[in-house]
Amino acid sequence: MSRQIRWKVCCTALLVLVLAACGVEADVGGAADAADDADDAGAEEAAVDDDPELDDGEAPDGDPIRIGSITELSGPFAIWGVPARNGMRLGVADINADGGVLGRPLELVERDTQDTPDEGATALRGMIDRDEIVAAGGLISSDVALATARAAEEDEVPLFLVKAGAEEILTGDSRYTFRTCLPAAPMNMGLLAGFIEEEELSRVGVIIGDYAWGRSIEDAINEDLAALDLELQIEVAPVDESDFTTYLRHFEDFDPEVIIATGHPPGAPPITQQSADLGIDAFVTGPNTPLAAVYEGVGSASFDRYVDMTCADVESPEYEELATRYYEEFGDFMEDDAVSGYGQVMMVAEAIEAIGEPDPAQISEYLHDNSFDPPGYAWEMEWTEWGEFANAQPMLVAMREQEPPEGINPDADWFPEVIFQSDPLEPYEP
Repeated sequence: MSRQIRWKVCCTALLVLVLAACGVEADVGGAADAADDADDAGAEEAAVDDDPELDDGEAPDGDPIRIGSITELSGPFAIWGVPARNGMRLGVADINADGGVLGRPLELVERDTQDTPDEGATALRGMIDRDEIVAAGGLISSDVALATARAAEEDEVPLFLVKAGAEEILTGDSRYTFRTCLPAAPMNMGLLAGFIEEEELSRVGVIIGDYAWGRSIEDAINEDLAALDLELQIEVAPVDESDFTTYLRHFEDFDPEVIIATGHPPGAPPITQQSADLGIDAFVTGPNTPLAAVYEGVGSASFDRYVDMTCADVESPEYEELATRYYEEFGDFMEDDAVSGYGQVMMVAEAIEAIGEPDPAQISEYLHDNSFDPPGYAWEMEWTEWGEFANAQPMLVAMREQEPPEGINPDADWFPEVIFQSDPLEPYEP
């Protein structure tokens, strides 16, 4: 995701950075943590001391092993970054409740990148030099990740990406940077192509933002959908557009069966609402937006209409168990960003236990040499030598009006339904 995205908000302070139709710009942190993230962002020197407390197993002792949470806790990407951080917190708590790593406590060191590339790289190097972290994760913004990944490669410390999907982040020489949720941008259209083919859809409308991410999605659409027997109509809108009525009216005679809004991230929620208002009966695909944010802004108009990609298998028993405990601790629906954050901690802990010491270079080597199945994931984690997914199988979920499984999101009247999972996507090679 590009940091050029600037979400529009309507009148609420909860999760509204992406919700968009009224044209008021905001820097809200997002989710139930918005009120206390200002304190988190200012804690530049402090490690986490308020992790969820679990009481299974013997308490670890000795010097802590530190990993870093380096993500966007303020600004437009906080609705992704806060859940990623919280997932890491829950992972650390679980590891320590089970005796720690090599009998030592695991400790999470948090930094807010403030959606600034220089801050991301500086924060990572500070955590490496001062806090002696052995790995870090949580990055959302592609621009921040690009600078931070270069620092991780130079300092040879494993770094996990969550939603930073720009293809140029990984190079042919990358050995310490790993994707954990969103595949490289050119891979994402393979998922939608498979869905369109399976559903035998023949008319596809597209609205893209007139900037780098949108144009890259347009290129991928023209490449990946070209082989399918379908009609395409592409509309290009300014990235700060919030009223898509004119663009949607261009679709009325075309009568699309699906509108791909993945290339216009801030537009996906208002496109969903406005297409419903115009009576256009079509799926609207999003850009991996937090589902609670979509519902908060679009409400019932999202039901049976809004479709998005995810790295979490929301229908698996492992996800349900994890999401129940996540809600108990944080009071929020567990987005796939949180599943990714949790998984990052689990994989690092496994690597350290297996190699017998918290050595960053050996952790990276272990990650490359093995596959992982963290709870709640939609596919098994395995990477190419440059850190791209070797076998990504993202899912598409549709927003449905239904009661969630018990404990996951009490009192909600919605829950996502898995409607498609891709075959393994061919890894993007830099």
